[in-house]
Amino acid sequence: MAVTGAARGVGALLTQRLAVSEHIKQVVAIDERRGDVTEAQWHVLDVRDPAIAEKLRGADVVVHLALDLDLETDEAARTAYNVRGTQTVLTAAAAAGVHRVVLCTSAMVYGALPDNDVPLAEDAELRATAEATGVGDLLEIERLARRAPRAHPGLNVTVLRPAVLVGGTDTALTRYFESPRLLVVAGSRPTWQFCHVEDLVSALEFAALEKAEGELAVGCDGWLEQEEVEELSGIRRMELPSAVALGAASRLHRLGLTPSPAGDLEYTMHPWVVSGSRLHEAGWRPRWTNEEVLAELLEEVSGRHTVAGRRLGRKDATAAGAAGATVALLGTAALVRRARKARRRL
Repeated sequence: MAVTGAARGVGALLTQRLAVSEHIKQVVAIDERRGDVTEAQWHVLDVRDPAIAEKLRGADVVVHLALDLDLETDEAARTAYNVRGTQTVLTAAAAAGVHRVVLCTSAMVYGALPDNDVPLAEDAELRATAEATGVGDLLEIERLARRAPRAHPGLNVTVLRPAVLVGGTDTALTRYFESPRLLVVAGSRPTWQFCHVEDLVSALEFAALEKAEGELAVGCDGWLEQEEVEELSGIRRMELPSAVALGAASRLHRLGLTPSPAGDLEYTMHPWVVSGSRLHEAGWRPRWTNEEVLAELLEEVSGRHTVAGRRLGRKDATAAGAAGATVALLGTAALVRRARKARRRL
């Protein structure tokens, strides 16, 4: 068994879990730095290096988790790493005689659309666009996954698509809960479904042990409506017209004032919850509920202050308050003028 991205995040948690499993003889851990799991056999290299094929020789399953979805990463560099890395791992796995590769994308690939079924079946059409952070990369990874068995006969590819991931993560969707008010776009129908990182690791192990295959959605059972989220969180809403909210988000991102493109906002407007029926039918169940994961998320982000996806220091947040948040989201006239003046001086 081999794991890429094994020194950090989900990869580190899965490596630790597999290393102590009675069902796994040896875990090969691959990352650009050595991790803390001493029971694993470590190889330090970039997953885009073709030499990875030799490191995978002898493994029957590879779980590829070396992905960069950091909000602050340069978009071109992120895509080069994510897509080329996945392509290299799939090719190397086939060359090394690996018979199964497990990939992890996101339920975001289904797209957040007003006419989505609630919940979505795993085989629902992937209707996302590349307008949200990292989603373009994930869609390309999904395309590579579908092509791989044809390009490499005998190679099985399983893809896991978690809902909003919580547990040491930092995404546009977790930052939504760091705001002084929860933005609600008028006329939208937000629904929230979470996936605790422990449940994702459990599902990845389930897939790695070949207990389930194909395209697998992962998340808590059911979902929460926006009103339930507001009641549970105690954070009041700030409602804005769609044109205002999306226009402001687009302007702020274009000026480099926020890391999140306007497309991220769509995932707080329309439903994209998943059924997870394939994993359920195979015998897997989440241990966490949506209510429990939301409570953990709120504890994690306590003390952080974000406006329109942009982290503020404590002093800035105190000065801004709810009124400042509204001003920031509507376009922050002062910030826009400042940015334009700075560009003229260049």
